[in-house]
Amino acid sequence: MAKEIKNNIQKVQDKLKELGFSYQVIELPQTTHTALDAASALSCKLGQIAKSIIFKSKNSNQPILVIASGSNQINEKKIREYIAESIEKADADFVLKQTGFVIGGVAPISNLKKITTFIDKDLFQYNEIWAAAGSPKAVFKLKPKDLIKMTNGQIVSIK
Repeated sequence: MAKEIKNNIQKVQDKLKELGFSYQVIELPQTTHTALDAASALSCKLGQIAKSIIFKSKNSNQPILVIASGSNQINEKKIREYIAESIEKADADFVLKQTGFVIGGVAPISNLKKITTFIDKDLFQYNEIWAAAGSPKAVFKLKPKDLIKMTNGQIVSIK
């Protein structure tokens, strides 16, 4: 398991480089499993945490990635409206199969499959944000505008 986690972290770092970004993945001694854990570990505002949440469309069973500001609750009704299909929060097995990452370490990039992505507009009030990097203890700092380039995500209101 430790080797798999190291591989996931390296996969995210390699993807950042491949996409032309010089951001560096860092590993922390404590968990960043939740947005609150991450904000505490990084001494930043809760809203600066870009939490990657995977949903599953009910009819087509497709993954939907919502990258939300750590201080925001995702309004699932809004996401349903954006994709014109009912959704449900994905379970751990689905998340792992679709992304290659465990819950708490889902990176916004380097997923196993192409995933429809929505980015919380509230992340853009910050100059820098933090995202998970393949492990519940790995993160990378980035500019919100770069999330668009990295993910081809659509900026939306998720509240």
